[in-house]
Amino acid sequence: MTAMNETPVNSRRFFSLRLKWALGTAVGSLLISLGLTFIIFTSFTSDLMHQEQQALNMAMTNVEKTLVNQNQALTATSVREELADQLQSQTLPAKESFFHQSLVQSLGKQQIELAVYSPQGKVLYQSGQVHTNFKPTLVKWQSTAKLNGHQILIGRQPIRLKDGRIIGYVQVENNLNQYYQRYHHQLIVVGLTLLLVVIFSGIFGYALSWLFLRPLDEIRSTVQAISDDPTKDARVPVPDSNDELTDLVILFNQMLDRMQRYIDQQSQFVGDVSHELRTPVAIVQGHMQLLQRWGKDDPQVLNDSIEASLKETERMNNLVQEMLDLSRAEQVELNFRDATTPVKEVVMQVYNNFKMIHPDFTFIIDDDLDQEVISPIFHDHLEQILIILGDNAVKYSTNRPEVDFSLSRSAKFVEIGIQDYGEGIADDEIDKVFDRFYRVDKARSRKKGGNGLGLAIAKRLIEGYHGTITLESTLGSGSVFTIQLPIVEAIDE
Repeated sequence: MTAMNETPVNSRRFFSLRLKWALGTAVGSLLISLGLTFIIFTSFTSDLMHQEQQALNMAMTNVEKTLVNQNQALTATSVREELADQLQSQTLPAKESFFHQSLVQSLGKQQIELAVYSPQGKVLYQSGQVHTNFKPTLVKWQSTAKLNGHQILIGRQPIRLKDGRIIGYVQVENNLNQYYQRYHHQLIVVGLTLLLVVIFSGIFGYALSWLFLRPLDEIRSTVQAISDDPTKDARVPVPDSNDELTDLVILFNQMLDRMQRYIDQQSQFVGDVSHELRTPVAIVQGHMQLLQRWGKDDPQVLNDSIEASLKETERMNNLVQEMLDLSRAEQVELNFRDATTPVKEVVMQVYNNFKMIHPDFTFIIDDDLDQEVISPIFHDHLEQILIILGDNAVKYSTNRPEVDFSLSRSAKFVEIGIQDYGEGIADDEIDKVFDRFYRVDKARSRKKGGNGLGLAIAKRLIEGYHGTITLESTLGSGSVFTIQLPIVEAIDE
């Protein structure tokens, strides 16, 4: 069922992370640009409309100022002549004819249509076609209307003499042609700008993703290389960017190192077991063949063969158990990461047990701890470590049957010492005693039942809990094993 649901990697539709990044950058830039453009464009069009309204207002004001100078009732002739004279006035000084110049400029734009009405609403002057009906008004008035789907501006104003009498009305219409031209021009500019923003932001995002995502390409290549050849020792180069991707690469390499270590441990486990089991299996096989040939008829040979086979079988059983313990010791970080143990309590327990089991030995403890110390280690593992070192001390104490335990602490570590006064170890052997299946004296160790795994198990357990174990030894005088384990309070600080 699971196999049917699995999708081959090559059959899945691949969408590059770079393309996603580039698309996201382009869309994000587009949204931001749209927001900014909307604000700017709205402000721009509002300003344009305000300018058109000002132009319309100025046109009404200038016409009113021009016609009010007559100080008499308006007629079609007088209005036409007055406005015609002003429209033809092209050489008036700017200071003297400010309003006249403004009127000329306003009407010269060809988008403002002007109409002058009598107080009774009769048309006295019209510069073009007026699209809205006239309505008398007492105040200056400005509004908008729809014409052929477009907005136009309309303005009306009474023409008053100084005594307040209304002698006519002026109505101005602005068809906003220039406004719409500039509006559409800006729309085109905005559209092209947004298009360029999308294109360049997409290109920039793709280039940026290529720069930033190179470590992911390295990771992908490394995973592919390891997938093609699981024995390949490939690692991802650590980038110099000192960012999250650098942390990711470091963690990825650490994961590969751990996986490689587990693979090596498994291979070594199989190799070591097959190597160490070869001898006892050969011994058992030899005795069985001996019995098969003729030994079964000799009671003494039969008894010796059975006894030797049982002894080797027991040794094989112990060896397999120790190998399993060693394999588990190398994975304590995964299985016992939250474990804590009172160190002094466990040391005292092991110390008392050894005193009871080996009454012919003298056991001394030097306790410098004023109070209990908690260490991040599983209780049974600490007990196992102390038993391994204690058994080792008893086993090789041939001259002086004494073992000393000691307890002390520093700011961050608790220190446990186990000292014997036995055979000691030569300087060139000290670095090898923690290796698997290593025995200082192989013949004598075999007689004592050792497989050479105890110290290896102890070291793997201690290192799994971020501790250290050291050995000081003098040949013929004895050895001192010193364990350092972190303290929980120091870790919290």
